[in-house]
Amino acid sequence: MSTATASEQILIRVGHSPDPDDAFMFHALANDKIPTGKYCFTHELQDIQTLNERALRGELELTAVSLHGFAYMTDKYALCACGCSMGDDYGPMVVTREPMGMGDLAGKRIAIPGKLTTAYLALQLAIGQNFTPILYAFDDILRAVREKEVDAGLIIHEGQLTYQQDGLHLVVDLGKWWLKETGLPLPLGGNAIRRDLGQPAMTEVTALLKQSIEYGLEHRAEALAHALQYGRDLDQGQADKFVGMYVNDWTIDFGERGRKAVRTLLDRAYEAKIIPHRVDLEFIG
Repeated sequence: MSTATASEQILIRVGHSPDPDDAFMFHALANDKIPTGKYCFTHELQDIQTLNERALRGELELTAVSLHGFAYMTDKYALCACGCSMGDDYGPMVVTREPMGMGDLAGKRIAIPGKLTTAYLALQLAIGQNFTPILYAFDDILRAVREKEVDAGLIIHEGQLTYQQDGLHLVVDLGKWWLKETGLPLPLGGNAIRRDLGQPAMTEVTALLKQSIEYGLEHRAEALAHALQYGRDLDQGQADKFVGMYVNDWTIDFGERGRKAVRTLLDRAYEAKIIPHRVDLEFIG
């Protein structure tokens, strides 16, 4: 809902995943529920690995990113203080056809949803790098495990709620593992805003994103109805649960504990030689 004339409008191309939590978060911006002043928002829905790759090229003004991927794009983007997906004692999971323990994953072929995903980073921190990652679309991983194309699968998004329907077994919930390791929630994704917009615009656009998140939380039934169209294989109750897992108080603001979780994650990634340099974090908003 822009109140500026066409000639005055500043285009903000938004990239986010076609998932219930992102749809819920961006409902107000996507459906003109809040005034956006001089900013005109367009939305591009793509999987998180594709969005990470596009962010490396600086293609979108505002985009969902993996915290792992963000380590490689700090020259182009800063993190919005709102819009995070935080796994607070839950997160990406490794599943298999037969029961096994974490130690059994060494040397296995594991389907992953992208090499820049935080799920892949967390998996390496948890079990080391002695396994063979096989790239799959995130929504094809359960099938790949079930049909024996791989030994195990690293699942994100709604697969965390539906894997048992495929007769698969949980090996490790990386959010639970991380909490035991650090006492912190596992920061999975955030929204990054492009630095070349300039500080005033970065702050203003981030404030609009926060308003969109708050609108969704205040108009839950309405935002959930919008989000449901992106809930592959989820019924309304499951979609509501999934949205609650990843759109909540953490999403309104990382907070000090959330910021500490991001720093800890990226520091450990550097110390494990998974990312090439320490990350100097800047939060907008």
